[in-house]
Amino acid sequence: MPALKKIWLPILLLLLVAGLWFALTSPERAPPAVFNTLEGKRIALADLKGHMVLINFWATSCPGCVKEMPQIAEIYRQYHAQGFDVIGVAMPYDPPANVINYVKKNAVPFPVVLDMDGGITHLFGEVQVTPSSFVIDVRGSVVRRVIGELDFADLRQLLNSQIAK
Repeated sequence: MPALKKIWLPILLLLLVAGLWFALTSPERAPPAVFNTLEGKRIALADLKGHMVLINFWATSCPGCVKEMPQIAEIYRQYHAQGFDVIGVAMPYDPPANVINYVKKNAVPFPVVLDMDGGITHLFGEVQVTPSSFVIDVRGSVVRRVIGELDFADLRQLLNSQIAK
């Protein structure tokens, strides 16, 4: 019996370590979000599997958000045909009229949604700081979580490496 303990204890320890390693290195799955755009279109994140997706939480009252929006539009135009999508999520506190006016005035080329009830911010971990962005890979895993303005050189590098696969 003591010999059996000598064998099983290391095996059990090895299994625990392997399980912990797997849990820590497994990518976070994107939440099962469904977006309703300003134009009334319904977009389920699951329907975008096979595409790289940037979910950008922003507000019209956020200087960093307004500053990075033209760059997000540019990168969207550059990579959209290659399988890159962007969804702009206006924060629950942002007045709908302000969002609609901003999108029209600035000809935002990607879908924008109003998160009126906070459901989307809740799904993405109670987002409260803007800008906040989530980059989701072609398999539906969150590969970047950015609080603050995006590093567009890093985003381009990521898109080039992921879309080329």
